[in-house]
Amino acid sequence: MFLFKSCILVIPHLMRDPEKSYHESMKQYYVYILTSKQNGTLYIGVTANIQRRVYEHKHGLVDGFTKKYNIHNLVHFEIFEDVTEAIKREKKLKKWKRNWKLNLIEKDNPNWKDLYESLS
Repeated sequence: MFLFKSCILVIPHLMRDPEKSYHESMKQYYVYILTSKQNGTLYIGVTANIQRRVYEHKHGLVDGFTKKYNIHNLVHFEIFEDVTEAIKREKKLKKWKRNWKLNLIEKDNPNWKDLYESLS
């Protein structure tokens, strides 16, 4: 006969927020900027799956602003572990002056290269 003592596996990063499951704590969220062309119309969004979301924009699967104005080039994105922080950042960027947004893009992507291919 074997006797097993019960044990509890403690994962340190879950101790901060016991409401989060292990899967949720591993998730990433993205704030992204799309454009129609260099210095063109900008769109700022937030998603948990940036590859799928940009694909949807590129193939016209998303009705609305991006489809109407042919906005599908990914020129900037930021990664967050907390969805609340990602949403805060998206709202903050949407309030920025256009020139600030252009400077943000050009800081890391001076040639306005479409970053979609670099995601995979």
